[in-house]
Formats: sequence, C-alpha cells, structure tokens
Amino acid sequence: MARLDPHSFADDTHPRTRAFDWKASVDFERRILAAEVTLHFTAPAKGGPLDLDTRALSIEAVTTISGAALKFVVHPADAILGSRLEVTVPAGTEAVRVTYRTAPDASALQWLSPEQTMGGAQPFLFSQCQAIHARSVLPCQDTPSIRQTYTASLEVPAPLRAVMAAASVGREVKGARAVERFEMPQPIPPYLFAFAVGDLASKDLSPRSRVWAEPAQVDAAAWEFGDVESHLEAAEALFGPYDWERFDLLVMPPSFPYGGMENPRLTFLTPTLLAGDKSLVNVVAHELAHSWTGNLVTNTNAEHFWLNEGFTVFAERRILEALEGEPMAALHAAVGFQSLQQAFEQHSAHPELTKLRTTLTGIDPDEAFSQVPYEKGFLFLKTLEAEAGRATFDRLLKGWLSTFRFKAASTDDFVAFFEKEAPGLLAKVDAKAWIDGPQLPAKYWKPHSTRLEAVQRIGARVPTANEVTTWGATEWQLYLDALPKPVSVAQCRALDEAFQLTTAKNPEVLVTWLGLATEAGDSTVLPRVEQVLGRVGRMKYLKPLYRALGKRAETKALAQSLFAKFKARYHPIAQQVIGRLVG
Repeated sequence: MARLDPHSFADDTHPRTRAFDWKASVDFERRILAAEVTLHFTAPAKGGPLDLDTRALSIEAVTTISGAALKFVVHPADAILGSRLEVTVPAGTEAVRVTYRTAPDASALQWLSPEQTMGGAQPFLFSQCQAIHARSVLPCQDTPSIRQTYTASLEVPAPLRAVMAAASVGREVKGARAVERFEMPQPIPPYLFAFAVGDLASKDLSPRSRVWAEPAQVDAAAWEFGDVESHLEAAEALFGPYDWERFDLLVMPPSFPYGGMENPRLTFLTPTLLAGDKSLVNVVAHELAHSWTGNLVTNTNAEHFWLNEGFTVFAERRILEALEGEPMAALHAAVGFQSLQQAFEQHSAHPELTKLRTTLTGIDPDEAFSQVPYEKGFLFLKTLEAEAGRATFDRLLKGWLSTFRFKAASTDDFVAFFEKEAPGLLAKVDAKAWIDGPQLPAKYWKPHSTRLEAVQRIGARVPTANEVTTWGATEWQLYLDALPKPVSVAQCRALDEAFQLTTAKNPEVLVTWLGLATEAGDSTVLPRVEQVLGRVGRMKYLKPLYRALGKRAETKALAQSLFAKFKARYHPIAQQVIGRLVG
C-alpha cells in the first residue's frame, strides 16, 4: 500500500480510474457547479477503500451506477492536498458515482462578471487545473500517473457557448439553457481537464485548427495566430504525427494566470500574446510542442516536471529553428538562460529546488514552480544532443515518444531508456549532476549566433540608435535582462528617453523594462507599473513587478496596496502566489 504521488491521496492498491462521465450545470449567480461524476475502473474492485482527491467540494451522495448508496467519509482538509474522500467499495464494483457541488472559491475556477470581460455584457467562467486543482472541480485520482478518457455534459445559459479541451459532439438548446456535450477519446492526466463558458466566437485557421475568443477580439486573434498550420507541419516533421485530431486555440480573459495552457484539442492562451506583430507566437509553438512532450508523454508527478517542460522547451525551439532559423532559436535560448540564472537566485535559500528531480513532499507545486525545469531541462537535452549528434538524438527522442506514448514516465524511466538505447551517453555529460545536483554542471551547451553576439557586445552601455535598428522584442529582452543590477536611475532615464521603453507595446519588453527600472528606484515608471498590474493576470508578468516593488523599502507598501486593489481581478492561483510574495 503506497501513494502514487506526493500530491495525491491515490493509492496503488485501490481501483484505478480508466474513464469518467461528468455532468455539470453552471450557476453564475451562485458561482458553483452542480455536478455528478461517474468513475469507471480498469477492473472490478476487489472490495475495500477507494481514496479520491477533493478540495472544498460539497459531497451530496456516493452510489454505484445502479443507485445503491455507498459509505463515504470526507476527511479533514490538508492545506496542500485538500480533503481525502474515502469511499467503501464492495467487491465487483465497476464504477462509482459522486454527486456534489463546487465551492464559489474553487481554486481551479475563475468566475468573471460581465464588467471583467471585453464585451461587458455576459459573464465568463474558465478552469485551470494544473498542477493539482482538478480536485476542486471533480472528485478524482488527481495524479498525472493515472490517465483517463472522459465524456462531459455542460448545461449553460443559452446565450453563452461552452468549449472544452475535448471533441464537441453536440449542442441542444432547452429554453433559457443549453446543453453542450463533449468527448475525450484519448487518455489524459487530470490536470489537462479544461473548459470555458462565455460569449465566444470562432474563426477557422486551417482544416484542423480554429481560434475562439470574445467577438471583439476574434479577428485580431485570427490574424495573430494565422500561421498555426505551418507550426503544426513543422512539429509533425520533427516529432511524428499529431495524435489529437484538432489544435484549436482559445484566447482567455486578461486574468488568465499563464502564457498558455496546453490543454489537448483546445490550448488556452493569454491575450497578452496579441501584440499585433506575431512576435510572441513562440508561446503557441511551446503549447503545440506539449502535444508530444507532456500531453503524449506525461511526468508521473510534479517531482519529475522537467520531463514535461524541459522536453517541451527543447521541442519549441526546434520548431522555431525550422520556421525562423537557428539565429532566432539561439536568441530565445539566451533569454531562457538568463531567466534560469534569475531562478537560481530566487531559489538561493533552497538549492534543492534547482535540481531537475525534486523532492516535493509537503511543498505545494505552485510554490515550487520556476524556470528551472524548463530551462535547465532544455540545457540538459541540448547538451545530450550536442554530445550524441543531432541525427542520433532525434532518433532517441522519437523512440522516447513512441515508447511512452499515452503513458506517464519518471526520471528513472528516462535514465533506463537512454542507458538502453545509447549506452554511455548519460555518463559522458555527467547526467547525475544534471538530474540530482543543484544549479548547472561545469560543462553545458551554450547558444551561438551573430545576432546574439551583436547584442552581447553592447554589454552594459546604452546602445546607439543604429545598433538597435534591426532589433526585435527578443533582442531587447536579452539586452535588458543582461544589464548588471541594479541599474542606475540615470541610465534608466537615458534608455527611456532614447527608446521610449515605458510605452513599449510588446509585453515581454515592457515588463522586463518596468521590473528593471522599478528595482533601480526610477519612480517615473510607477504609474505604468500600476497600469500593467491592473490590466493583466499573467503570473509571468505579475511576479517580477511585485517582486521589484517589494525589494525597495520605498515601494514595499505600494506592492501591498496594489495587490489589495487588484486582487479580485486575478485568478485564485495568482492570488495565492502573489499574496505570499507581497507578504
């Protein structure tokens, strides 16, 4: 008897869920889902307990599919894991049904009033289940090691549309309400369960891709992401066939806490990507890459998160290289390296969190989240590729994806696979130091390109107008990130006067700049900082700005007051993370 995952009550001796049927009615007035879920087991139960993960759910009944009541206990809540729902399951039971209601403050759900949407006329609801928030939407074995198929039925107000990360199989209007039905035939980990309800319109981008957004935003989104089919074709050429039939996109409200979420069949994207110049579509490449690395082959639990994200950053940059050339991929790798150094600095008091394989018992995975699994994982794989040669490494990568297709894998699985398929390769790059050692080994792959070297030559000085004439957003971000900190207020003002960075339209450049200037003590940027914090909910932008405000005694109180002012606009996950950051 043992737990499968430090962040789940799922037990390896209990029945495993192979599929579930979910029915929910959306109540915007009370901000709850009234729902039932039927969990189907891989084999009839032998008789005994079944432990399910829940968080703040009101459990009304647990029965067999024939309606016979089952004994259940909802145990006291753990601060990280939520409450264990213990069901006594008779021998021979093939499925159990749980009737329940979600809480108005469910950690996976954000309920937006009409005023918080672009259209201003209809409410909006969306889910965000990664890492361990699916349990706040439905009782389940909330671990990526148990993949499940599902069907779903959502009852919503008739003027609204429901979309899910699943195949749509029909919509039926019944007076003031509509029922939308979905099916996910491929087994997924629970964190990829996703849906949204709102005033939504769509435009086709290709025969297998369309974009959804609020009506006022759908044209801009269709233009920004119009090249998605070329991304799909480049990815398939590199990694093999796309196994999810469709790659649709949903542009989220500003409060969405991430750049993107790789929900299969319906990727969620922050509206901050709508830069008007297609300069941020690398995020789309990243979420697409997850279709192979993460969604197809999934880490068994959060302690092996690098297997999802390190592989995905590697795949993303291979897609970018195919579409935009090696120099652009090198620029992105250099920006990533700088973000990795910042992550090492942030974890200086906890160097164990800079390992690829982590120990997270008693640690909320949202709190452990950083760029380490992304960028250190990427560098590890690039170092392996450089040692093995691209052709050999591509063969290994395709073999990895084929061997663990629609399965969950651990770091031990990774080591065993590479030892079998490429004996001695891991030892050549000191894989143990990468996997179980802090920070970086002495030897690692480094990006090179003339574009990168041109930015690096400028160093800490203010560039001339001629030097930046060909710069895009990535060069600006690379330059600003590399400046020795803290920069002087005089240099900040010289940069802003020359290049108007405080009014930059690209959010990557803008937030990098605002964080740098705020940390330097340049008070002239504070009104723009407040404006950004009030308009976006993406944690990639919130965290550095609140962190920069909190670093200086003069602005620490401002960080706390701005968080109190804007907290209601942020997703519950962001509220939790930023709340701890500002104290």
